Amino acid sequence: MKFSIISRRRVWRSTGLIAGAATVALTLSMMSVTQAASPTPGGTLRVGVTGGSSKDSLDAHSPTSDPDIARAISLNSSLATYDTNHKLVMALASSIKPNKNATEWTITLRSGLKFSDGSPLTSADVIATFSRIVTQKKDGAESLQGIDFTKTVAVDDRTVKVILTASDSTFVDAMAYYANGIVPANYDPTNPVGAGPFKFKSFTAGQQSEFERNPFYFVAGQPYVDSLILIDFGDDTSRVNALLSGQVDAIDGLPSAQAPIIKASGSYKVLESRTGGWIPFTMRVDRAPFNDVRVRQALRLLVDRGQMVRQVLGGHGTIGNDMYAPFDACYPSKLPQRKLDVAKAKALLKAAGKSNLKIELVTAPIAAGAVEAATVFAQEAKAGGVTVKIKKLDTNAFWNNYLKWDFAESFWFTRDFLPQTAAGSLPTSPYNETHWANAKFISLVGKAKQTSDQKTRCSLIQQAMTIEYNTGGNIIWGFPNQLDAYSTKVQGLVPDKSGIPLTSFGFQKVWLTK
Repeated sequence: MKFSIISRRRVWRSTGLIAGAATVALTLSMMSVTQAASPTPGGTLRVGVTGGSSKDSLDAHSPTSDPDIARAISLNSSLATYDTNHKLVMALASSIKPNKNATEWTITLRSGLKFSDGSPLTSADVIATFSRIVTQKKDGAESLQGIDFTKTVAVDDRTVKVILTASDSTFVDAMAYYANGIVPANYDPTNPVGAGPFKFKSFTAGQQSEFERNPFYFVAGQPYVDSLILIDFGDDTSRVNALLSGQVDAIDGLPSAQAPIIKASGSYKVLESRTGGWIPFTMRVDRAPFNDVRVRQALRLLVDRGQMVRQVLGGHGTIGNDMYAPFDACYPSKLPQRKLDVAKAKALLKAAGKSNLKIELVTAPIAAGAVEAATVFAQEAKAGGVTVKIKKLDTNAFWNNYLKWDFAESFWFTRDFLPQTAAGSLPTSPYNETHWANAKFISLVGKAKQTSDQKTRCSLIQQAMTIEYNTGGNIIWGFPNQLDAYSTKVQGLVPDKSGIPLTSFGFQKVWLTK
């Protein structure tokens, strides 16, 4: 299945995590949330969001940039979601249950659901949404392609019987993906109607979006604010200045270097969340010099991961080991932590005939810390005789050629392993940035998806992750904590493991003090 490379996720922004991994305590020394006794309704919440471009869209199923994702979550709701600890909870659905071998799933909707225009949300809309995502090859298509639409039926207005072509123990994760929000059968992405906490009012790509409170939202009393304005900012400086000048009430992606300034202010606060999100360096394994595994291994060994976390993130993060999904219950934590080893890196490059290697690294301000990480990596690579030429683009130019770069950066939010492979590690994935196509890996992932027994599934996942650890195309140096900042008049914000605290719940739980 081929996908449009124009669509883009950041899948974290929600995304597919079954909690169960060991939890690392989060230090919130910079956060002090003093909330009013009870939510105060009313007012307009203005939020500065990272990025945005002329490619931005209102389409619920094709969120590309941070602002796209914020829009998707604000205007739409999925059947399930994740709480701030990334525990799977029901949303539009009251239950999602599989049969014994996970080839048939029964979805029961909450009673009385309505879209933002007041029309009823029924089983027919659920099936139409799934069909739209798959037939139009949207972001979540890979996670839903196992649906047999010839046999899937609406049993009644609130019940859907989903029949799969093969067993899939991860199907419920797809139901919690924010880009799989349920929309009406006659959905128009240019004038969208959804079931999220807000309803559409206006949109200018790359600039601003304005939404109003959805009176038909399924959570009683929410959202608390009357309106929401999302303003795009292409660079960190303008975004931080917008907060400090009062142009916006909150911003996402606060640069770690700015945290002390915000902390010292009596009018603003910092929200810090430990996440499983990551900003990888992506190497195309199908193109020279990265088609030689020795080159990939050498570049991984030239990264001082602790230094990257300290210098790029100001210490606000944890080191990575070239594997994603650190919160996954099956994460192979016993694999040796990869460390800086210049001598071994040089030996590998020499064996590959690539001593004094010269490569170009494409970067852009696609996420907080991305450009800084590229700069630090280029400095570190010199020790191994590698010359890294940094090609810095604006976000528009970067996304216009996304998936074509030989060596670049990317960003992802917290995800569990199997949902992440569907999004970015298989030949059929819409965002296979490294063009990874390892036959053994593909086989293990397929078997894991069809295995309901957790012990057996974990064994398969750990084997697959080990293959990526040894020969994959990602350099995953760390997992940044998410830093956001907000005015003291903003209440209701709490840390969120998704990596997208300001947008993961569509702002419906935020209220403003007078």
